[in-house]
Amino acid sequence: MTDITPAEAQEIEATEEYGTAMLCGTELRVKPVTEWRPSYLRALRQADYDTWAAGVLHEDDVANFVELDATIAEITTFTSDAMESVGEPAGKSSGRAKSSRSTRKR
Repeated sequence: MTDITPAEAQEIEATEEYGTAMLCGTELRVKPVTEWRPSYLRALRQADYDTWAAGVLHEDDVANFVELDATIAEITTFTSDAMESVGEPAGKSSGRAKSSRSTRKR
């Protein structure tokens, strides 16, 4: 295992790709959707925004998110914008597609 100097860690972090979205006039960085865990999406669906933020925002932005104490409407807009900025259209889920077969009995 190699030790990473603080300067190297900062350089690695600077090259990581983050999307951004605005919340109450503050720009926050969001990890790419491919790095989100299913538990983060569950937290978002259950309106556990602090847990979602801790999982998907840049670690330096999580405290800002909590301190902003945004309204539900502001958070909804932010989460939608955040998902779009990292490649996931709002309202779209990568969940299972509907079957093309009819389930109606004949």
